[in-house]
Amino acid sequence: MPPRSHRNDQRQDYVIETLEDAFSDLMEVSPGAFRTKFRKMAADPFAFYRGTACLFYRDIAEGLVEKDDPWVDDRTARVWVHGDLHAENFGTYMNSTGRFVFDVNDFDEAYLGHYTWDLLRLVASLALLGRRKAFPEQVVRDLAGGYLRSYIDQVHHYVESASDDDFALRLDNTDGPIHAVLEEAQLASRTGLLARTTAVDGVQRRFSDSPTSRRLDVDEHEAVMTAYRSYLETLPEDKQYDRDLFYTVKDVVGRTGFGIGSAGLNAYNLLLEGHNQALENDVLLTMKQGNTPAISRYVRDEPAERYFDHAGHRTVISQRALQAHTDPFLGWTTLGGTGYVVSELSPYEYDLDWEDLTEPNQLEPVLRDLGRATAKVHCASDEDSEEELIDFQIEQAIADALDDDRDGFLADLIDRGVDYARRARADHELFVDAFREGRIGGLSAT
Repeated sequence: MPPRSHRNDQRQDYVIETLEDAFSDLMEVSPGAFRTKFRKMAADPFAFYRGTACLFYRDIAEGLVEKDDPWVDDRTARVWVHGDLHAENFGTYMNSTGRFVFDVNDFDEAYLGHYTWDLLRLVASLALLGRRKAFPEQVVRDLAGGYLRSYIDQVHHYVESASDDDFALRLDNTDGPIHAVLEEAQLASRTGLLARTTAVDGVQRRFSDSPTSRRLDVDEHEAVMTAYRSYLETLPEDKQYDRDLFYTVKDVVGRTGFGIGSAGLNAYNLLLEGHNQALENDVLLTMKQGNTPAISRYVRDEPAERYFDHAGHRTVISQRALQAHTDPFLGWTTLGGTGYVVSELSPYEYDLDWEDLTEPNQLEPVLRDLGRATAKVHCASDEDSEEELIDFQIEQAIADALDDDRDGFLADLIDRGVDYARRARADHELFVDAFREGRIGGLSAT
């Protein structure tokens, strides 16, 4: 085994310090959840990258990814960004107009920043996936170029279009893997989800007991119900249903067991009466603790800090700014002084299976569609987005920033994305060693 260098030791200390800064409070509350999270991150460099948006943005702030970004100006340095745009943060959902859409999902890290950060993070994730599939580097670069060119073309489409939300990846305009996953979502049903998560006791539906749920005591139940009543006031008026029947809570449980990005966050599921008293019309909501976005840890935005009441408020406002036709149940509340996000627990959310895409020619059309979807989140907001943090046309600002040198933009973004993937692969090894040695927040690997 080759000896460790001083430079590696310094970088490992930096990685450890960054993870502890981002997660120490949650690790203290839920060490078991973080042990699971870190084991999943240890699996391969891409899994590590998914769980370390905090490291990416600290590197951004420290100038390790870019010194000066030539592709942003005063406007495009501060637009709504997804914040954690990697290849696996795309999937299906049913929008508020009843259409199945394939789009960006998971807005927990959304904030204000350079539009190029989303593109860099996606290109780096593509390079990590390409390495896992043993693609030559030039193939990865070509795929990334296709993604970025599609992004640029879609931005210009928005500049020329009279409507910001006239584009979406739907059943009627897709083919290949994205069309297949939309068809898979179409076969799902709310009754199927209810059957998997609830049971009818006599003539009433309740949540089924499971290893990932817990019953609440009287005090916690009342606190959740108080938070729920507050949440109802955050729903846009044009998306609300008649409260005489709809929104009546029939059951509540606490939830545990989340993915890499949500370890340690508290959550509840709520079972609601739907459009009528028929049991098949019941609705499931999730109320999940909001999290501090990684960008805001390292990039100060004082107007945003003043605007947002808490992390749950920030997540909802950001999603409405980034996604057209958002979930009609999307809202926020507070519980115990902490911000929460509330949304429908939908049966229609399916992710693209990247493991089945084994050849570059299979990925090319998918990445072109992802480029268009990325442009949509930057340029099209929900009609109920009422935030006032951005007061200009984002698509025009991005188009103006790109028009001088498209080829230079493509080359620079691809170079930096591929370089950051190399850094992530090296950091993954440092992370695995540190976790095995119990050096991250004192969290033992056993």
